[in-house]
Amino acid sequence: MDQSQGSDRVRVDKWLWAARFYKTRSLATEAVTGGKVAVNGEGAKPSKTVKAGDEIRVRLGPYEHILIVRGLAERRGPASVAQTLYDETPESRDARQRLAAQLAAAPARFVYEEKGRPTKKDRRDLSRFIDRKRR
Repeated sequence: MDQSQGSDRVRVDKWLWAARFYKTRSLATEAVTGGKVAVNGEGAKPSKTVKAGDEIRVRLGPYEHILIVRGLAERRGPASVAQTLYDETPESRDARQRLAAQLAAAPARFVYEEKGRPTKKDRRDLSRFIDRKRR
């Protein structure tokens, strides 16, 4: 936690970066601007400030995290410290685990069956096909 400045509020994009939800601050800012983050049930701008006790909803890919802010930090630190900045609600954790199980059980959408570069025979066949089409 960052008590060095005595601040009880932090920008949401800085907090998401410090809590290690995004690798860079610019990615966190883009996510907030893109509507992937809500603070206390409302859409947020990157400059929206958060304080301890606020609820933050973060959508990362198909998963949605519902977090309760427990601590504030303006600087990114070790992962062990970042985990103390928030608590995830049990409902959020259960929903993510159910979705992960569904995605793991789903069949693959696309399977690449080609074997790489075309062979000499494949190139000849393609040339013949193109020549016939031109006529």
